[in-house]
Amino acid sequence: MTLERLHAFPPHQTLYVPADRVTSSTIAESGAEALRLIEAHAADADGFVDAFGVPAEVAERTRKRTVAKLERGPVEDLRVDFEDGYGVTPDDEEDRHADMAARAIADMRAIGMAPPWFGLRVKSFDDQTLEARSVRTLERFVSTMIEAAGGLWDGFLITFPKVTTPAQVQRFAAALGDLESTRLRRGSLRFEVQVETPRAVLGADGVAAAGRFLEAGDGRITAMHLGVFDYTAALGLMPWEQRLDHPANDFARETLQVALAGTGVRISDGSTNVVPASDRTEDVRAAWRVHAAHVRHSLTRGFYQGWDLHPSHLASRYAAIYGWLLPHLDEATERVRAWREGATPDGVLDEPATIASLLRYLRLVVTSGAVEEAEMLRATGLERDQLLVDRTRTR
Repeated sequence: MTLERLHAFPPHQTLYVPADRVTSSTIAESGAEALRLIEAHAADADGFVDAFGVPAEVAERTRKRTVAKLERGPVEDLRVDFEDGYGVTPDDEEDRHADMAARAIADMRAIGMAPPWFGLRVKSFDDQTLEARSVRTLERFVSTMIEAAGGLWDGFLITFPKVTTPAQVQRFAAALGDLESTRLRRGSLRFEVQVETPRAVLGADGVAAAGRFLEAGDGRITAMHLGVFDYTAALGLMPWEQRLDHPANDFARETLQVALAGTGVRISDGSTNVVPASDRTEDVRAAWRVHAAHVRHSLTRGFYQGWDLHPSHLASRYAAIYGWLLPHLDEATERVRAWREGATPDGVLDEPATIASLLRYLRLVVTSGAVEEAEMLRATGLERDQLLVDRTRTR
């Protein structure tokens, strides 16, 4: 699938990397490490069953598709982190890291290694000092990117963290407008709100905050990311309960899901902080099991994007996605082909809403990399636009 066509679909994963660690080889090195871990600790189908909880009947195919994905495009969305993963540094040092990271991504593009989506996470607007530093980093990053690459290209996104009020969103949107007025086309800078506080889920009046954030965002908000650890800490949960699949996080997700339905604004689920304790197989597989279970938890609830913090997460994310999708492929293709041909498969009378859901599933199978587009078109008899254009979405 071409880069232009990929931009028509949301990413399935975002990799956050501290700004001082981003180089032009970050993508290649992350993919290579994920592949090394698979070869060392899940070298066959049985390994995928044990390490990732993949159903045995699709384990071999899942392994092949996971390896292919890691070889061709291991990171779909690279986010340069100037917030929690980066810490507090002197201004001149953060300026230097903003320049270095922007040039590194420009170099990735020059050598054909840039991911379809990329951008940065700035600091929050919690106080005036952080707000000024956030805007300065953004301006520095964008200016350096324009100089190094000749401009910004499609797929550039900004994460705006720890939002508590619509006023913060409004100020950030205004700052983006000011930055555009000097060098960029109006509306070209878009951002994603990171939901990490209770007031970013429900306002003090009990009303879902997402709608008010969208109004304040001046049409620039493309997604909302759930920050699992800040959110659960703000609710007073104990450290061992700060996990993606805690019921408190399910409430936040479901509130966002209902509030954003039909808006075209997507939701990205949070991260897993469990990584391999060593390079021993038992430690690597233990970490993979946790992350894969978290990915499936998100998938079953309708959240198809999540963010990752470590190269090992790339292996478990794609293995979990493909292992979740592929068992349903034959039935779905049969039902869609029957619908297209005006037939009725045994025991099923599909309504239009179900057909739309089946097409959404097949679209996800293709865009995630679980199946090649050409293979899917042959199996279903669909035209490309029938498969890849979601006519149910509202923007």
